[in-house]
Amino acid sequence: MQEYDVALKLLLKGSATLAVRELTGTAVVEWLDVELPKVQRVQNLRLDPLGRTVDDQLVHMELQSGNDPAMPFRMMEYCLGVQRLCGQFPRQILLYVGETPMTMRRELRGPGLSFQYSLIDIRTLDGDRLLESAQVGDNVIAILAQLRDDKEAVRKIVERIVGLAMTEREIALAQLMILAGLRHLAGAVEEEARKMPIDLDIRDHEVLGPMFIKAEEKGRQEGVQAGELAVLRRLIEKRFGALPGWASEKLAVMRAPELEELSERVLDAGSLDELLS
Repeated sequence: MQEYDVALKLLLKGSATLAVRELTGTAVVEWLDVELPKVQRVQNLRLDPLGRTVDDQLVHMELQSGNDPAMPFRMMEYCLGVQRLCGQFPRQILLYVGETPMTMRRELRGPGLSFQYSLIDIRTLDGDRLLESAQVGDNVIAILAQLRDDKEAVRKIVERIVGLAMTEREIALAQLMILAGLRHLAGAVEEEARKMPIDLDIRDHEVLGPMFIKAEEKGRQEGVQAGELAVLRRLIEKRFGALPGWASEKLAVMRAPELEELSERVLDAGSLDELLS
């Protein structure tokens, strides 16, 4: 399980009450720990946060850091699994926390079929409003949302974390560092933490250290991937014109070495189909 996924789930299930309300439009009174039953040859599926709201409805928030063209199918599988297990269809929200532009679909349509869910880019949330919340979970999640000043936001969040009890402080700082890696702000968090009276080197922490190091590495890799993708898109559009949707979806799930290889082949390819075949 990805480190950001663990950190964000804990925050949403914990003190990030304003963020949850902004995303769902209601209050969640109970989070359910469920594993969907195995159906035929499909392996058991562990849900991202599934909660029961104040009006006794189910809400499922799925977290995603990359553009996965198969998400509509996954979301429908989750929806049917929850209905089988709980006897109730959930209201579903796919929460995108990645850095590259969001390109996923929010529906499946076919003969006699219409399936939809909400698709939210976390950057559309008002990060400055989350910074004003009295809950530190909201403050930490603000690092992923829309902010007027990223560096000033980091300073405010770290300052708030300093006032917590030791155990809460360690957890909140680790969560902030992990999520900051998704926005290339982990260095800014470390710099602010050094200015504060925090006697904690997150890399030396027995549990949180490895998670933070992995998150840092993942952030670097995603940065390289985003750069390769941007270069390749420019080359393809100059050579073949605007990218069709199917091509954008295919490129979005490729790793940096694959994108680099395509960049070398783009000038020799006779068509977009030939390049991406």
